[in-house]
Amino acid sequence: VCPAERRGGSAAGPAAPRCPRPPGLPPGADKEGALLLEGGGKEDGGRRSAQGIGLLAKTPLSRPVKRNNVKYRKMQTLIYDALERPRGWALLYHAFVFLIVLGCLILAVLTTFKEYETASGNWLLLLETFAIFIFGAEFALRIWAAGCCCRYKGWRGRLKFARKPLCMLDIFVLIASVPVVAVGNQGNVLATSLRSLRFLQILRMLRMDRRGGTWKLLGSAICAHSKELITAWYIGFLTLILSSFLVYLVEKDVPEKNEEGKETKEFETYADALWWGLITLATIGYGDKTPKTWEGRLIAATFSLIGVSFFALPAGILGSGLALKVQEQHRQKHFEKRRKPAAELIQVGLLITHSLKYTQMVLFMMPHLSKEHSRKIQLCATASLPAT
Repeated sequence: VCPAERRGGSAAGPAAPRCPRPPGLPPGADKEGALLLEGGGKEDGGRRSAQGIGLLAKTPLSRPVKRNNVKYRKMQTLIYDALERPRGWALLYHAFVFLIVLGCLILAVLTTFKEYETASGNWLLLLETFAIFIFGAEFALRIWAAGCCCRYKGWRGRLKFARKPLCMLDIFVLIASVPVVAVGNQGNVLATSLRSLRFLQILRMLRMDRRGGTWKLLGSAICAHSKELITAWYIGFLTLILSSFLVYLVEKDVPEKNEEGKETKEFETYADALWWGLITLATIGYGDKTPKTWEGRLIAATFSLIGVSFFALPAGILGSGLALKVQEQHRQKHFEKRRKPAAELIQVGLLITHSLKYTQMVLFMMPHLSKEHSRKIQLCATASLPAT
């Protein structure tokens, strides 16, 4: 409260002393705003000197301003970018992690050979132990560094980050790897069953693309050419069921002797014909079922020429779609590089245009102004022109 009002005086009276205006208060501010500005600094002992007041303040009025550790934040952001958005030197670490995962897979495959089982098992145990420590430390760093993002601050934000699919995958693989390393190379049934979890290392390959750029690119190509893909698959499916049905009608009553001398039928059911049609039109050709009559062979040859064309179309459509998307991404990168210089050029052009318009307006008004005003306006106009 104003000292004059505290003593019972009136601030509006002629003899009443006027309350000093707090520094920095604009002339049109009211008394409540002045008291708020004056009392805020005294209450917190000057801790709010750098704090904003009002709706646009960065921190609430009830909290004191804390000085952020710049080095701490910088290190947190650096680690988050290196793990989540790797560029430059960070790619070396991810290549090292990829080699560890690939080595685990190769050694896990070698353990299935009896002559290499013992040696590869020992090396695999050492490499998996090292991988658990590396991936455990990396996961802890990811959780800690996620605090540099606003949506992942605090323990609730960290839990939100840990619930991401790839983080859940890391937790699952880490938990599954611990018992595998714990049992070692023991020969009991439990150890043998747990060692089968080693092939979960395949799931670690998914973590190489944490941002999902590969899947996003493939999904965008499929969405862009969805009509063409649906058309090709639809015609291919019709060709498959029609050719299988016709071959089944022709070949269902044709007997054949097997190795034991018993008579069997290769196309005993329509499902057998569908299996033959799918393997034939997909150009796999296992040869376990083949038409025996000339009618069946003629139908198979005719529909193979038609069906193979439509079964091969999706591969070409996806290939061209991926090529177009990659080309579009390169074009977008070039556009981003050119956007900043173009924006600067537009800003300079607008500044020059504004200065010229202002100069023309001043020259038009010069005859109608006094000499003092004309001199001041001319100086201002000259100062506003860009340097040449």
